[in-house]
Amino acid sequence: MTPVRPTKYIFVLGGVISGLGKGIAAASIGYLLKHAGLRVTILKLDPYLNVDPGTMNPYQHGEVFVLDDGSETDLDLGHYERFIDINMGKHNNATTGQIYSSVIGRERAGDYLGATIQVIPHITNEIIDRIKAVNTPKRFDIVICEVGGTVGDIESLPFLEAIRQLSVEVGYHNYMIVHVTLVPYVKASEELKTKPTQHSVMRLREIGMFPDIILCRSDFKIDRATRDKIALFCNVAADHVIEGTEVQSIYEVPLIFNQQKVGEIIGQRLKLKQKIDITDLERFIDRYRNPECDVTIALCGKYTELPDAYKSVLESFIHAGVENSARVNIQWIQTEGIRSDEAAARIFNNVNGILILPGFGSRGTEGKILASKFARENNIPFLGICLGLQCAVIDFARHVCGLTGANSTEFDPDAKYPVIDLMESQRAIKAKGGTMRLGAYECQLTAGSKAFKAYRTHKISERHRHRWEVNNRYRQRLEKNGLKISGINLDLNLVEIIELPDHPWFVGSQFHPELKSRINHAHPLFRDFVGAAVEHLNSEVTPR
Repeated sequence: MTPVRPTKYIFVLGGVISGLGKGIAAASIGYLLKHAGLRVTILKLDPYLNVDPGTMNPYQHGEVFVLDDGSETDLDLGHYERFIDINMGKHNNATTGQIYSSVIGRERAGDYLGATIQVIPHITNEIIDRIKAVNTPKRFDIVICEVGGTVGDIESLPFLEAIRQLSVEVGYHNYMIVHVTLVPYVKASEELKTKPTQHSVMRLREIGMFPDIILCRSDFKIDRATRDKIALFCNVAADHVIEGTEVQSIYEVPLIFNQQKVGEIIGQRLKLKQKIDITDLERFIDRYRNPECDVTIALCGKYTELPDAYKSVLESFIHAGVENSARVNIQWIQTEGIRSDEAAARIFNNVNGILILPGFGSRGTEGKILASKFARENNIPFLGICLGLQCAVIDFARHVCGLTGANSTEFDPDAKYPVIDLMESQRAIKAKGGTMRLGAYECQLTAGSKAFKAYRTHKISERHRHRWEVNNRYRQRLEKNGLKISGINLDLNLVEIIELPDHPWFVGSQFHPELKSRINHAHPLFRDFVGAAVEHLNSEVTPR
């Protein structure tokens, strides 16, 4: 019998400040190892007390990334899936809220046999169990574990203690620690300062943890003398001090790591012998840097001043742009400023496509409805995602079907024609967390439709996050007037995709296609949407 190889763990921790790109670092390491033929997964441990980010304001936490199983997770899981090209589940994200909820629930059930419940060992044991659960049953060679926040945060301490304990348990050649820190540049003295990194590593060492790789984020090139200084005071080899400068695209980060032999360093420590092949990524970056044309897409949304709220959409445009040999330039549109057809004509004068972004609430929705109307009447390629589909249906109902006053009951509970309404199963729900239509649902496509042409199959599965649906009572009237319902969930009898047959490219999806776009294969709807925008550019259509 072949002996079972032990699971290897890579822990990615942050220091000095948050927001340094631990998620991209973890995903990039995952990419290198995946392309060495290893089976890789990534776990995000978040220290906040929320059970998940589903009820958090995007201004505080950015996008909520939804998985196939309906889990609402941190946006870093989007990076993980895009880089290592696997579908993740609830075991790939754990928060302090989940950890404490589980422990307290078991204490109430009497599972601890009367013991006094403490952070050590009960909370730390639960964290260790969560880290192990992501590879139970054993399917992966490598588990990469990113811890949110920074070393020194009081809420991170149980996670770091659990990692310390697990490191002792698995042994020296079965784990390593990657520490992501900031190396600031002081303009007055014209020098890079290593002291913040030294203090961050000092905090790690105080709790019994020692970094194996120090990833230094900086706006300036880190010279050899600075690397040697960090190595000396932080007790690592100089070639284990990795430079993390700004790049044009996050997909260049694995290339930067590979140039600095990060894969080899990991391989030596964890006793891995596989060779890394990144030729596919090199081709992707070459096409990204050398597009044949530029198209402009207007993004109509609620949080346009916060790109992280729509991170997956932006990444999907990179993937789709590369597949169409095009650079996608984004024009952010705050739809509260669109109050008339004339305003829409002025704002969308030079765009090659319009996308209405997902969201909740009534703010800016009338402008989104006018954006749909402008795209529909002027043959501008259009994609509506979730709320975007709903605004397109309202536009069509009002301006084509003659249903003046048509609306969603989310925006107007007393709408005369509620063409968008709550499902019956949603009406009695009061709790906000995890109660929407969440996760993967199947959709049957109509042959010959734009959606079918994009997917090239009759049956698809896509991820959802919403409460309101197209009201089936109005489907016949919408279709009679020319709206094509090209995707249906047969089990629930719900509209999933709408489109206009006589329009160059006008599609709305109730689901979120951006959540399943990857480096190596753009999402079909984004690919064809950008392709239509390229055709629009080449046709030089002038809006009337």
